[in-house]
Amino acid sequence: MWIQAVRTVLPDHRYRQERITEAVQALLPADPEALRRFHTATGVTGRNLALPLERYGRLGGFGEANDAYIDVALELGERAVKAALEEAGLAPGEVDVIVFCSSTGVATPSLDSRLAQRAGLRPDVKRLPLFGLGCAGGAAGLARLHDYLRGWPDQAGLLVCVELCSLTVQRDDGSTANLIASGLFGDGAAAVAAVGEERRGHGPGPRVVATKSRLYPGTRHVMGWQVGEYGLRLVLSPDLVDLVEARLAGDVAAFLAEHGLRVGEVRSWICHPGGPRVIETISRVLGLPEDALEITWRSLRDVGNLSSVSVLNVLQRTIAHRRPPPGEPAVLLALGPGFAAELVLLRW
Repeated sequence: MWIQAVRTVLPDHRYRQERITEAVQALLPADPEALRRFHTATGVTGRNLALPLERYGRLGGFGEANDAYIDVALELGERAVKAALEEAGLAPGEVDVIVFCSSTGVATPSLDSRLAQRAGLRPDVKRLPLFGLGCAGGAAGLARLHDYLRGWPDQAGLLVCVELCSLTVQRDDGSTANLIASGLFGDGAAAVAAVGEERRGHGPGPRVVATKSRLYPGTRHVMGWQVGEYGLRLVLSPDLVDLVEARLAGDVAAFLAEHGLRVGEVRSWICHPGGPRVIETISRVLGLPEDALEITWRSLRDVGNLSSVSVLNVLQRTIAHRRPPPGEPAVLLALGPGFAAELVLLRW
């Protein structure tokens, strides 16, 4: 599968982190100093939000927040799809399959059915909606699109990820997880246009060579949602960093070894920006050069953690700023609920 284009679209409502912190202080039952400390520790300088800041205090509950999710997700998703198709030189009618990832709202029919109609895709387009993958969704969605195009190498497809994390922050929750979420996560959408091996285009994106999913039994408590009366309450355990430290390096090394590679031979690392401690741990356990995850750090600083969208934002930035020699390997990786790791081997 050849990646032809990656486009990220962010909401128009952008605020500096300090302004968001001030607004959140009025909404959450938390010590203001602790809140400021958590927000500063994220390293995020600004974020784009689904709604104007003043709207969040007026949201009546999960139903109203979810209605806003549907409206904004459709708008951002449509913009991302059209931008990716235009950049790839593909007409909407050429798209044979759409993979859709989102974990910050719910809708049936799933939003991909509405996006397909809004973007002018064919009525017989195949749809694969994925829910619950969280931050791993961008990498997992890319892998599933690759699976499809391996079977249909003369076809074209889309991956669309939309996450509106700000709509899940719980106003009655002063827990550490909720305070971190209110300072770390942002909103956005991304779309990837790709084609099978038999119809390689001329885009600057890499080729997907192989993928690997790794599920860690007994780790369900590490990350996810607790669904309750007020919607989606974040579950985020401090065990996350310890798990990354204990398991990730071995799994990455084994995945690369299957393809005759070692960690030191990979120069491009396209990592999901889960947060400062997670990024630091990934870099340390893999023994990466100091600047290997600079684009990941930059994405985190600029827009925050966009859940499934983030790794695609890092991929877009990598394509724009790196010009590696043809055939050079790259690894795209993301971690998410399950607890799980998703690994994608690329070649430029």
